[in-house]
Amino acid sequence: MIKKISKLFKNIVLAFLLLYGLNYLISSLHIYIPINFVTVGLVTFLGLPGLASLIIMFFIVK
Repeated sequence: MIKKISKLFKNIVLAFLLLYGLNYLISSLHIYIPINFVTVGLVTFLGLPGLASLIIMFFIVK
């Protein structure tokens, strides 16, 4: 049980760092993906495909 919780916590932290790093790298292009519970949760459970879907959604909505 503790292994599952620690793995989930590690994935949440990794998702936050991925979103933060992405925002830092592409901020000069004026692309910003907000960091909130929904986006972190999406990247936590889907990984890089979730991050890619957030970027695609940014371009569709904007």
